[in-house]
Amino acid sequence: MIYSLLVLSDPTRGSMARNAAAFAHTLLARGHELHRVFFLDKGVLCGAACGIYPQDESSPLDAWVSLAQDHGVDLVLCVTSALRQGMLDEREAARFERGGATIHPAFTISGLGQLIDASAASDRLITFGG
Repeated sequence: MIYSLLVLSDPTRGSMARNAAAFAHTLLARGHELHRVFFLDKGVLCGAACGIYPQDESSPLDAWVSLAQDHGVDLVLCVTSALRQGMLDEREAARFERGGATIHPAFTISGLGQLIDASAASDRLITFGG
C-alpha cells in the first residue's frame, strides 16, 4: 500500500509530530511505500535546522532526516506556512535577501500542489495533528 502523510503539529508541542515520524518508520518496516510527507501550518517546524534540545531528549528532526536519507522519502514544507514561520531554503533566503537557509537540507519547500499530488498518488493520506 502507498501512503502519504500530512503533518500539522508543532514538534515542540505534544507528541503528534513524533507519532507521525514513528508511524512512517513502522509502515516502511512493514513493507509499505511512503510517497511523501507534507508539512503544513505549525508542522513546518519539523524541518527547522536550528532547534537545540536538552541532552535527555532526542531531536524530532532526526527521525525525519533518516526517512529522507535512508528511504528516499520526499519531505515537503508548505511554502506559505514555511515563510510565516521564518523557514527558508537557500532559494527563498536569496529571494527575500536573508542570511541563509533555516531548514534542514533533507526538506524542500513547495506549494499545495505537492499535497494534491501526494493524495492522488497514494492509497491513503494520513493526517497528524489539527
